[in-house]
Amino acid sequence: MLSDAVAFAGHQIHVCRYREAGTLLRWLGRDLTGQVVVDVAGGDGYWAAQARRRGARAVSVDLARHKMLRGRRLSNAPALVEGDALRLPFRDASADRVMSICAVEHFDDGPAALREMARILRPGGDLVLSADCLSRRGEWPHLFDAHRRRYHVQRTYTHATLRALLDECGLDVLEHTYQFRSRAAERAYLTLSAHGGRIGFNAAAPLIPLVALSDRRHPNTRGSIVLLRARRR
Repeated sequence: MLSDAVAFAGHQIHVCRYREAGTLLRWLGRDLTGQVVVDVAGGDGYWAAQARRRGARAVSVDLARHKMLRGRRLSNAPALVEGDALRLPFRDASADRVMSICAVEHFDDGPAALREMARILRPGGDLVLSADCLSRRGEWPHLFDAHRRRYHVQRTYTHATLRALLDECGLDVLEHTYQFRSRAAERAYLTLSAHGGRIGFNAAAPLIPLVALSDRRHPNTRGSIVLLRARRR
């Protein structure tokens, strides 16, 4: 129970991850009974464990063994597999659902990772993912540079660039949404990242309702984080 409480505090009490991962899980569906769900770059497996709570045969893949050792202690721990997102250790069309939470922007070759996610997804299966967009990053280059260095961001994505990449992989985008859409929200996100880091994102959790309200008042065309759901043809 202590491991669950620590993981909850780290993952759920977070200014963006609570809404971000919550949206992706909602897109996956409430009843995942018998479905094979693979979380790519899933860290300690916390979010894959949430899919397992919904009945999924959940698997979390990551290269960070120390995170997986923590994840083994979760009460609903998924299968934890040490593996590279650029060479996923699964057969073709072996997963019913694939998710990836703000990971693709960190990969040395994001498009190759997307091709791997598409490869393991069965026809008709859904991919849900999020990625850094930071659409106004050019207005605050010093903040973006600090964010990029701290989190090893290799590339940012919009829904349009992801749509094009996924189309080449045989996936059709069904829906997308942005979070931290306003200029003020984007600047706050980058400031937290540059100066507060992980602790700052956790401490800013009380701002979740304000950010959600702000997002509803701004067009769904830009923001700090892009989320989308796509389906394998």
